[in-house]
Amino acid sequence: MSDPNKRTVGNAPKPYKTLIRRGAAEAVEIKRSRFFGEGSPVRAEEEARRFLAEARARHPDAGHCAYAYLLGENGEAARFSDDGEPGGTAGQPMMEVLARREVVNVLCVVTRYFGGILLGAGGLARAYTQGAAIALNAAGVVVMHRSNRYLAEIPYPQWDRAAHALSSAPCAIERQAFTDRVALTLLVRATDAEELLALLARVTDGRAETLLEEDLFFGWPDTTF
Repeated sequence: MSDPNKRTVGNAPKPYKTLIRRGAAEAVEIKRSRFFGEGSPVRAEEEARRFLAEARARHPDAGHCAYAYLLGENGEAARFSDDGEPGGTAGQPMMEVLARREVVNVLCVVTRYFGGILLGAGGLARAYTQGAAIALNAAGVVVMHRSNRYLAEIPYPQWDRAAHALSSAPCAIERQAFTDRVALTLLVRATDAEELLALLARVTDGRAETLLEEDLFFGWPDTTF
């Protein structure tokens, strides 16, 4: 599977939300029925079917594996299934969670172990809604932004001021090494790159050296939920 957290920029789309990794968690237990949520980034229907088959294999004794997925950076392909639950009580509520979170290229599976007590349509819908939300949180929602990776070198006399400034700057420090100078690899959204470079120049009295290494699409944490 390709890493959804990184894409080389070609004809880069606008920012969009997806999942950073596969994730799973026990979602909820209601009247002895247990629900497990799983989420994964997917980019094709074949990949979605494979993940769904793996989820079913992980839960061979479960009664239901309902799912919902959205493919395409504008959600062009949408599929969901109640997998034997009463119509509209599982897949559709899960799809509504995906729509509210505005995630695409994503598959969510909620598996139910029946506890012997009927939950009713409302109870099922709430359980599958909660299961989908927990699955997304376990997998980690990110916003894919056009980003820049910079190599930077900062002399030691200017490092303390630069380190303090970078601690609250709109960037991520991917790597740092201490040799004759401090060498950094910095990741920043393209929209924040000019601000970051100006900050480094200011706090180092113009002594920081920077070089653009890569222009890419990168997943940044979603802070809207």
